[in-house]
Amino acid sequence: MAWVPAHPPPAMASQLRLRSALALVTGAGSGIGRAVSARLAREGATVAACDVDGTAAQETVRLLDGSRSEEGAPGGNHAAFQADVSEARATRRLLEKVQASFSRPPSVVVSCAGITRDEFLLHMSEDDWDQVIDVNLKGIFLVTQAAAQALVSSGYHGSIINISSIVGKVGNIGQINYAASKAGVIGLTQTAARELGRHGIRCNSVLPGFIATPMTEKMPQKVKDKMWQMWLHSWHLKTVDTSQGPQWKSLEVFSCNCLKDPGLFSLPHHSAGSPADEDSKFPGYKRGGSVWPRNAEYGRQGCL
Repeated sequence: MAWVPAHPPPAMASQLRLRSALALVTGAGSGIGRAVSARLAREGATVAACDVDGTAAQETVRLLDGSRSEEGAPGGNHAAFQADVSEARATRRLLEKVQASFSRPPSVVVSCAGITRDEFLLHMSEDDWDQVIDVNLKGIFLVTQAAAQALVSSGYHGSIINISSIVGKVGNIGQINYAASKAGVIGLTQTAARELGRHGIRCNSVLPGFIATPMTEKMPQKVKDKMWQMWLHSWHLKTVDTSQGPQWKSLEVFSCNCLKDPGLFSLPHHSAGSPADEDSKFPGYKRGGSVWPRNAEYGRQGCL
C-alpha cells in the first residue's frame, strides 16, 4: 500500500498546480498507481482512481478523501472505478463513466496498470506471454485511444502519461514478456505524441527502475538478484519503496534526469524530493526546466 504523507511541503501546498484538473489513473489500487493518485490529489487534481480490483480503488479514494482534512490539502470529489483495461469494451465504458460522473473528460491520464508473469524464454507459456501483453501494452493502447478520442471530441487539451519501465530499454532475464510489453509502450507513446500534438494533447512515457510494489514482490528472488547484478553495473539505480519511508519518498516516480528522446524519459537516478520550483526546498527540479519532457509535436514542457 502506497504511503500518503500527512503534510505536503509548504511550497507544494501553495502551488496546487492541478486544482482544475480531472485525472484518471489506472492501476490506482496499489503501488505506483496509488502513489501517483496521492501526488495528483496533493497538487489539487480531482482523481478518478481505476483498478481491476474495485475494492482496492475504493481504498485509494478513501485515503485521498482522508487527506483533504489535512492542513493545506485541497478539496475534491475523488471517485473509484473498476475496469479491466485489457478489454476494449470495458475501457470505453470506463471513459464514458468518468465523463458522465464529472461532466468532462479527464485532462490528465496516467496509465499505471500492469502485471508480471515471469519465466525464462525457454519455458514461458503462450498464456503468460498473452496476459502480460494484453494488460501492459494493449491496455495502454486502449486507454490512450479512448482518452484521446474523448479529449478531441470534446475540444479539450490534455496530458497522457504511460508508465513503461527501464526494462523496456535494456531487457531483463526472466521477463521477456514484460520487457517486450514495456518496450512497446515506449514506441506507442512516442508515436501518440507525434499524432496527438496537433490536438493539444501531450504524451510522455516514464521509465522507472526497480520500485518496491505489490507487483514486484511477486517476482522470484532469483530474477531480482539477476536484475540487481545487471543494473548495478550499468545504471546505478536506486530503489523506490512506495509502501513506507521518509516523506515524499513514494512520489519519486515523477522525478527524472533529463530528456534524450521526444515523448520519453527514464529514471536511472532518484531524488528524495518531489519536483518543485528551483527556489524551493527541493533544488534541482525546476518546473518547466530541462528535467521535464517536451512533447515531440506540441512543444509544451511538463508531464501534466
